[in-house]
Amino acid sequence: MSEELNQLRVRIDQLDEQIQELLTERAKIALQVAASKIKSQDTNFYRAEREAQVLRRVKERNKGPLSDEEIARLFREIISACLALEQVMTIAFLGPEGTFTQAAALKHFGHSVATLPLATIGDVFREVESGNVSYGVVPVENSTEGVVSHTLDQFMNSPLHICGEVELRIHHHLLGKGKDTKNISRIYSHRQSLAQCREWLETNMPGIELRDVNSNAEAARLAAQEENALAIASETAAEIYGLNVLVRNIEDEPDNTTRFLVIGKRATPPSGKDKTSLLISTQNKPGSLYRVLEPLVKHKISMTRIESRPSRRGMWDYVFFIDCEGHREDERVAAALSELEHEVSFLKILGSYPRSVL
Repeated sequence: MSEELNQLRVRIDQLDEQIQELLTERAKIALQVAASKIKSQDTNFYRAEREAQVLRRVKERNKGPLSDEEIARLFREIISACLALEQVMTIAFLGPEGTFTQAAALKHFGHSVATLPLATIGDVFREVESGNVSYGVVPVENSTEGVVSHTLDQFMNSPLHICGEVELRIHHHLLGKGKDTKNISRIYSHRQSLAQCREWLETNMPGIELRDVNSNAEAARLAAQEENALAIASETAAEIYGLNVLVRNIEDEPDNTTRFLVIGKRATPPSGKDKTSLLISTQNKPGSLYRVLEPLVKHKISMTRIESRPSRRGMWDYVFFIDCEGHREDERVAAALSELEHEVSFLKILGSYPRSVL
């Protein structure tokens, strides 16, 4: 071993020791924060806006060579581990184990939380509403296939708030028990994943039966039990269910991304870079949508998404889901919302929350 290499390794060891000492000091302060909150009867240990601010500063002061995303991910895990000393949170997600929703939950909260897989999006909402879990994570839209209607429908009657958002790059892999795709009779996957891989499947697996199941993790579980079946799922699902990755990245769009929402019982204070989600109902007459959008335009509020859904209150009666930039407490957003209340028949603020950081 050269002397130069030996000196570099010694320096790394010294830095590792310093990092560990600082992490220990940070963890001790986290315990002091917990004691202070308990003394003041403040049970809100997790502060979404505070964590978003910390991670933004981490990225702003990053000088490399680690990427902004990588350095923020490392700090996310530090924050997660220190928060677990104050309170171990349980996060419900659309299961079973190995779904992209679980990956989104861990990306947002770090790996020092307990995760609870549930069978349906409705189950996630109910568990959060009951207080059995701290927060829930549900999918809301995909860059290729659009909105997840089940999630939007739940917000119509739920008292929960949107507390955060997570954006996750989605890579679909073809999984199986064997080493190749010979003698395959069916492929299991969630309908969204089947749609996102439609062109690849038509070109490479023509004539094979495609079966829609509740989740990609469920598809992997089924494929692990059958000799002539494959699944479209994640690499994590392959590891959990003991499958081989036969073909990687079969999604039709290379930038395939899914957005997830974090739902909870508490409203989130401003973080400085926020979004607000609205549920609006208007009378079905000419100019209704224009009157909805006019206050946003007037107060220079940028709208990032609008979706319409049947209200289920009457035939051809619709509600609009709108995402716009800013927090409900921001002056311009508050003024626009005040005007909107007089223009629509129903307005529900689903939540103001930090824009995705990671």
